[in-house]
Amino acid sequence: MKIIFKTAVILCSALVISCGGKEEKKKEGFSVDRAKTTSEKPVAAPAETKKASETIDLTNKGVGSITSVTLAPEVDQAMAKKGEEIYNQMCLACHKVGKKFIGPAPDGVLERRTPEWVMNMILHPEIMVREDPLAEALLKEFNGAPMANQGLTEDQARAILEYFRTL
Repeated sequence: MKIIFKTAVILCSALVISCGGKEEKKKEGFSVDRAKTTSEKPVAAPAETKKASETIDLTNKGVGSITSVTLAPEVDQAMAKKGEEIYNQMCLACHKVGKKFIGPAPDGVLERRTPEWVMNMILHPEIMVREDPLAEALLKEFNGAPMANQGLTEDQARAILEYFRTL
């Protein structure tokens, strides 16, 4: 019986020694301990901001040589066809009708921008992103991919604008 008693005491002692001490072992990796704040003021949700591509601004004419564009009530179909050809050749690599791509989709652009702004963006994209706040915001929205200056003439830009009226 002495042997059983001694064995029980040794096992209990070993158990107490192995479980004793509340020493924390450091874990590898990254951890953050956050304390609860006791602020009584409710935290306001951040204001929703509209994307530049969805912003409607029908007063801004942009920065560049185009200060006035007069649109006829009816679309000039011959000019629109010429504009579509130019668009397909020069713009289609970055702008897809009906979807966001490298640049914004052109459909509905005249519901959001003035004709002057559109033509200035086509003809003077480098000046527009530097000096026009809306063009600068579009540059940021589309991951800093600047619109290339294609070296188009005013007549070509006007034809593209007429094509945009058909979209």
